[in-house]
Amino acid sequence: MSELRKDPISGRWVIISVERGKRPTDFISPSQKRKAGGFCPFCPGNEHTTPPEILAFRPASTPPNSPGWTLRVLPNKFPALQIHGDLNKRGEGVFDMMNGIGAHEVIIETPDHQLSLATMPQRAVEDVLWAYYFRLTDLKKDMRFKYVLIFKNEGEVAGASLEHSHSQLIALPIVPKTVREEMESSKKYYDSKERCIFCDIISQELESGKRVIYENERYVALSPFAPRDPFETWILPKRHESYFYPPEKSFASFAEILQRVLKQIDRVLDIPPYNFILHTSPFKEEINDYYHWHLEILPRLTRRAGFEWGSGFFINPTPPEEATKFLREAKIQ
Repeated sequence: MSELRKDPISGRWVIISVERGKRPTDFISPSQKRKAGGFCPFCPGNEHTTPPEILAFRPASTPPNSPGWTLRVLPNKFPALQIHGDLNKRGEGVFDMMNGIGAHEVIIETPDHQLSLATMPQRAVEDVLWAYYFRLTDLKKDMRFKYVLIFKNEGEVAGASLEHSHSQLIALPIVPKTVREEMESSKKYYDSKERCIFCDIISQELESGKRVIYENERYVALSPFAPRDPFETWILPKRHESYFYPPEKSFASFAEILQRVLKQIDRVLDIPPYNFILHTSPFKEEINDYYHWHLEILPRLTRRAGFEWGSGFFINPTPPEEATKFLREAKIQ
């Protein structure tokens, strides 16, 4: 029998459609293997075709906006929001609006067109995480911004316009609705029980082990109890951390678990398109006892249809316990 499951953090309901139960091989999804040839503005030698870099990891002997880099951060050429200007908040009757002020940046994760976060050296993954942290820290200084959303679109189906491995960030003058709902739900739970709901979930999941995909000393990868999509995976710090930062000035453990999980997903689902989203506390609420930063990985294996859009429910044909089993048993190098 199918199940209705409620996400304890967001409050949304999910239908786990057991009768439609799908194994990894049942999903028809275009593999995101890199192709050779063609022009790529993110490849070394083409720096003149992109906006000037904001941040780069490169030898001191190489000038900005030239080859020799191992990672680059630059403004998005077609930004969703503009960095210059004032918010100019205003109303028109019952309608509220403001200018589209923000920052939209691209993190080019490697100079090698053929590599992905799953296949590049682990040290390079650490550098990507450091770039996230450096940009968060810098954008926090701009008083117009309340939140920075870091995300990755891997593959055309997931929204990527270029296949060269990259992620993005958008700095916003408001806290996104999804994050605000998570914050409010977590605060309500804390006010009632004086405990962090994320910490309680982590403790319960580690004790049962049913949905634990992998763990190392600092982090745990879980299949959430009520996943929106097949093989949805969350990575969380085991101890309470309300905002994204490098514990003991190192991202080594996070890079290790992130890369391992991505390798497992690639192995089980044949390099699928996916999105990941980093949720952290808003700038003005960074240090708190009730919210817990985390990374959500969502392979794009199914499509939303009328019922999902009209009801707000999600239909998932793969129980998270089954997804956990497939990912946990995946043989990776």
